[in-house]
Amino acid sequence: MTSGRSATQQILGWIAVALSTLLACFWAFWGINENFHEGWYDPSLLRNLALMLVQYLSPVLIVILISAASLRWPRFAFLFMGAVGAAIAWFLHRNHAAIIFFLLPLLALAVLYTFGRPHPRRWAWRLLLGLPLLTLVARGVWPAWRAIRRFDDGNYGIRTIAGNGVTLVWAPEGPGWPSSGVSWYHANQACAFLDPAGLSLADQPQYIWRLPTIEDAVRSLVFRGSNAGGVWDPSSGRAHYRIAPEKDSPLWKVHSPIIYWWTATTSGPQADYITYNGYIQTVSKRMRPGDLAFRCVRDPNP
Repeated sequence: MTSGRSATQQILGWIAVALSTLLACFWAFWGINENFHEGWYDPSLLRNLALMLVQYLSPVLIVILISAASLRWPRFAFLFMGAVGAAIAWFLHRNHAAIIFFLLPLLALAVLYTFGRPHPRRWAWRLLLGLPLLTLVARGVWPAWRAIRRFDDGNYGIRTIAGNGVTLVWAPEGPGWPSSGVSWYHANQACAFLDPAGLSLADQPQYIWRLPTIEDAVRSLVFRGSNAGGVWDPSSGRAHYRIAPEKDSPLWKVHSPIIYWWTATTSGPQADYITYNGYIQTVSKRMRPGDLAFRCVRDPNP
């Protein structure tokens, strides 16, 4: 009877550790990838590290912390898991999705830790702490290397950029190249009203500047200041590049949270946007996340 109970505790305990480890690895993979994709833009190393820990790695740290506490003190697993699950549900306004996808799974995990006893415990610790750390390192090395070597020439003025079959004048920093997110409608109107110098908005539409098309944007993206060799395939709706583009000058501001630009390519109430590394998505024109803005363009001889 005792051996049967011990075997059951072993199984429950290792299921708990395995699930916690998988969850921690998932958040480690997601967090470190997003950190170097949309984060890591501040000139200060300390602020970049703080943003990484608070915004991108906090989920994996929380999972490891409450799982480690439950492994060490299994009688209090419901307290640890329930408190975190309730806090998440409250933060997400107690909606059904928060309860189904956060609170209930954490309570189920608490049951496993309460009645489970993995042995040998040192291997449980190694699994719970080691695999998420390995995931962070393995997934983060390459994007970190690309991010810290981004090219910034410090010139945020009007730029004429030629290459890959496209020559366009790109607006300077200001109303035609903002540093905060806007809707497609705002972006399209701003380009229409932008004055010839690209420094202010006129009282009447000028129709000198416009949003770039997907073809314009794909062919203009850069890597370390040089054209990335992008080609847009409208039949498949995908772009292909000689080298993966980056958030580099002369197109992008390295120290800006903006990583997406609206384009002039639209379909009814939706429009395409492009990310600095060359991916294209179609969303509602009314969307205005903080990292989605625009940069107006015009022909060299308007």
